Amino acid sequence: MNTDWRERVRQLKRERNAVILAHNYQTADIQEVADYVGDSLGLSYRAQAADADVILFCGVHFMAETAKIVNPRKTVILPDASAGCSLADSCPADELKKYLAAHPGKYVVSYINCSAGVKALSDVICTSGNAVNIVNRAPADRDLLFLPDQNLGEWVTQKTGRRMELWRGNCHVHVEFTHAGIQKIRDQYPAAPVVAHPECTRAVRLLADEVCSTEKMIDYCRRSPSAAFIIVTESGMLHRLRREVPGKTFIAGPTARCACNDCRYMKLNTLEKMAAALATLTPRVELPDDLIVSAAAPIQRMLDWSR
Repeated sequence: MNTDWRERVRQLKRERNAVILAHNYQTADIQEVADYVGDSLGLSYRAQAADADVILFCGVHFMAETAKIVNPRKTVILPDASAGCSLADSCPADELKKYLAAHPGKYVVSYINCSAGVKALSDVICTSGNAVNIVNRAPADRDLLFLPDQNLGEWVTQKTGRRMELWRGNCHVHVEFTHAGIQKIRDQYPAAPVVAHPECTRAVRLLADEVCSTEKMIDYCRRSPSAAFIIVTESGMLHRLRREVPGKTFIAGPTARCACNDCRYMKLNTLEKMAAALATLTPRVELPDDLIVSAAAPIQRMLDWSR
């Protein structure tokens, strides 16, 4: 049945003159039908450069919003409108606006995992792959507020030495990994380096041989002489690694609940929903023009600083 849906998606993609962008955390069947699979930074560049009429974004809602912001004349659709993000939800735009009014002068560095409204209140956006570089380029004479992911912010502080105020948000996927769980599987596979995403807690990051974004995981695993790796991030990344770094073994970092870790929002997307979205051009991402303009400036600053 998946083969039938895959062909239907490809047919509708041609009819709609669409491009399919998919995040690394999407399921294997979605990754294999996508035109591009990557992390938030790579997806932002691809969305901005897209010349198709339609962008079908297989990820979560804030990612589709970003695509609309950087390429507002395109029709942007996503397979499931309810594919949200616990991290983005931890920082509502109205709460940030009130906080900034009470604490004027903050230079706001926002992780891309936030709503368009939060982006519009920010000075610059970052991803896990460029956060260190972005913070290093932030004005030295300004007090920084980093949001919404506290764990990523802690890691960036350690890497840069830059003091920042941290918003108390987190990703429901990455906080499921525990020090005890990762230590247990590390003891089971002592020759396998632990590669962890910086959204993990500090206790988990301390066990890692490498802490990096999903995109940088590919390069690290490709260059490393090791034959096996313990991957501590959302489960969809394992498929990408197995496709692009063949001949090596990738072991899912366990949580207290299971041997893998799925984002319940990312996994809402399916091939069937992709076909329906292309057929109807819904759910469609629509944003007010003034919000697009305000949010585009800090995103563009990130893209310019990351070239």
